[in-house]
Amino acid sequence: MKTLESKFDKIYKSNYAKVHRLCMGYTNGDEMLSADLAQEVFIKIWEHIGTFRNESSVSTWIYRITVNTCLMSLRKKKPVEISNLLNVMESTDDSFQEENKSIQLKQLYNCINTLNSDGKSIILLELEGLPQKEIADVMGISHEAIRVRIHRIKEKLTKCVKK
Repeated sequence: MKTLESKFDKIYKSNYAKVHRLCMGYTNGDEMLSADLAQEVFIKIWEHIGTFRNESSVSTWIYRITVNTCLMSLRKKKPVEISNLLNVMESTDDSFQEENKSIQLKQLYNCINTLNSDGKSIILLELEGLPQKEIADVMGISHEAIRVRIHRIKEKLTKCVKK
């Protein structure tokens, strides 16, 4: 049991920030909901850590659990509207640039929210900096298909943000 606890502790410490950021993308920046989802992800990891078969990397397994947990949460509820991202970003009064950045981030979240669930998962993993081959493993589709989808999603998001 001690080895499972230390393994989990290591996984938690090295992956919590990534999982939380990915959850933030699914919840349109809702800090409280993202923290709840991240906690749910790590509960699932704890429950299944003994059955992990090393058929993929641990990070791929964790991202798959995160994507599934977030998608299940969104299916259970009406999609969360963006809660005031200016508060989330803690924009300062003295900086127009910070406010402009927050507005752009809000627009990006709005545009990401228009994507289908697969597109949303793919772009959030891409924005997290996951290698495209790992995204392909997480999504269960070929690397070439991921490359094409990412390109199309980026074009769609660019058009949406510019509107």
